[in-house]
Amino acid sequence: MENLTKLASLSDSELVKAYADNNNDAFDVLLERHKQKVFSYILHIVRNRDVADDIFQETFVKAIITIKQGRYVEHGKFSGWLTRIAHNLIIDYFRQESVENCVSTDEEGCLTLNRRDLSDGTVEDEIIAGQIDEDLRRLVMSLPAPQREVLVMRVYRNLSFKEIAEQTGVSINTALGRMRYAVLNMRRIAKEKNMVLAV
Repeated sequence: MENLTKLASLSDSELVKAYADNNNDAFDVLLERHKQKVFSYILHIVRNRDVADDIFQETFVKAIITIKQGRYVEHGKFSGWLTRIAHNLIIDYFRQESVENCVSTDEEGCLTLNRRDLSDGTVEDEIIAGQIDEDLRRLVMSLPAPQREVLVMRVYRNLSFKEIAEQTGVSINTALGRMRYAVLNMRRIAKEKNMVLAV
């Protein structure tokens, strides 16, 4: 408790540095400090609490990974950086929604004929896709059980971190942490084995 009180008096940039140096409590303070503003911003745009919850969680997963990989560069306020991540995820969400709702080639902006997922793939495409799937399966299976469980629930079952936390009996922060370590471990193993991995 004393540690959290001390951390609460630090600036955002000091907390980011502390978190990068493996003080996980520092991220809890950052999350607590900014969650209301970020969530409100997302909800105001998407106007759907479940979608907002998912985008909010993805925002902090991206923040976690960026900081842990040492790729966070301070340009202005930390809250502004978080909002930009959320904004980009919101754009991705609406872009995905528009693609999924594009069914007629008569509708303006629907590039149905140009969509690769609707065209016949080549034999090479199938071989490459099969190899990538196999590599991913092996990477997932090599993860520690708690990380593998969260990753499968999030990526393959499309559950929110809130649902994952409820089903696994852990806090949302723990679920986020397991997802973060799963992604970092998969990247590390892929690098060691010279695999191409887009996570």
